[in-house]
Amino acid sequence: MTETPTFPSHPTYAPGPESSPGSGQPPQPAFPHGWGVQPAPAPTDPWAPPPPPPGGGAPTPGRDRKPMRGVALVLAVAAAAGLVGAAAGGVAGYLAADNETVSTVRTVTGSAPAPEAQSVTAVAEQVTPSVVSLKVSGPDGSGEGSGVVMDEEGHILTNNHVVVGGGSGGEIIVTFSDGSTADATVVGTDPSTDIAVVKVNGVDNLQPITFGSSADLRVGDQVVAVGSPLGLEGTVTTGIVSALGRPVSTGDQQSGDGAVFDGIQTDAAINPGNSGGALVDVSGRLVGINTAIASLGAGGQSGSIGLGFAIPVDLAHRIAQELISSGEATHARLGVSVGSQDDGAPGAVLGQVEAGSAAEQAGLQAGDVVTAVDGRVVEGPDGLVAAIRSMAPGEEVTLTYERNGETATTTVTLGSDADAQSS
Repeated sequence: MTETPTFPSHPTYAPGPESSPGSGQPPQPAFPHGWGVQPAPAPTDPWAPPPPPPGGGAPTPGRDRKPMRGVALVLAVAAAAGLVGAAAGGVAGYLAADNETVSTVRTVTGSAPAPEAQSVTAVAEQVTPSVVSLKVSGPDGSGEGSGVVMDEEGHILTNNHVVVGGGSGGEIIVTFSDGSTADATVVGTDPSTDIAVVKVNGVDNLQPITFGSSADLRVGDQVVAVGSPLGLEGTVTTGIVSALGRPVSTGDQQSGDGAVFDGIQTDAAINPGNSGGALVDVSGRLVGINTAIASLGAGGQSGSIGLGFAIPVDLAHRIAQELISSGEATHARLGVSVGSQDDGAPGAVLGQVEAGSAAEQAGLQAGDVVTAVDGRVVEGPDGLVAAIRSMAPGEEVTLTYERNGETATTTVTLGSDADAQSS
């Protein structure tokens, strides 16, 4: 259930045994929601809470979870959904980008014009009432995470790996910022993007978060993370956007419980329990869902080292809308399997090209090496998967590729996994 990720310019994060000092292996990803279920963690949750601080000052009793299987390259926040398709090393997997255009699904909340920047104090006061803590228990284990209130109807956006540990018939208890609690049920989950929506009923005076756009982010922008690390509800940390479009791979790709996405990298402290929580800009608008962190500690339990990753809100919101409207999410599809080059050079090598697929219609062939998507360099298989997954079925994308030593480009109209399943 593990795979060893590569750590190129754009690191690949995939659950697996974490590295130890001097091992020559890259840091391992872990998921901060703290899903530590044993045995057999549902979607891998490398985010098992770190050991208690010196003096026995452990967080609230009963909230620590048993460690789940680790990830290679520790991602702190989300507990694991095994990321898509091809992992470095030639693992094949169909490229699927999770989304459908927002216009085709019900809008649960709107994006507001950007107000003036606020102090972190003002942002915290605005956002904290819109962020909740989730406690999940069931036949497959128990764990904790965070979530974001989407609308007054009670829909809450979180990570798939936060809720999946409860399994069928599990119990989800939501704790709000005022200390009140309510039972929640799962509306829908999407392992491919590590997104899930749960719903509470009969709760009044909910304060939905204001949605922003991850497309507006720039490296260096200040951001604030809000969530429940180690069960400490309403924890606020701050930092900047350290990088954009960072391919992040988590979970077990072989089982299909994997996710690959273009991560927002931040140095805001993210720890086990933050998974599913909010990453907001200085106007208090949601720009990402905190999901994973990189860690150097043995077992992936050292906590934040300033390398946190969030799912862009444009992707998370689109998937959540589809889950609310139909219970399922659709993803853009290229229709190929991918792997790494034997010499470790950048690029994603196309394996099988499916007949009638978007790739075949665009003239791509097995053996082609995709080096860029819309001008963005593709370091390896996960980079191509993440780029496609961030798009919607029907979108057009320009791929740069190499064939027999020659460089060429082609425009691809992306297909949908919904069409593939029905054919």
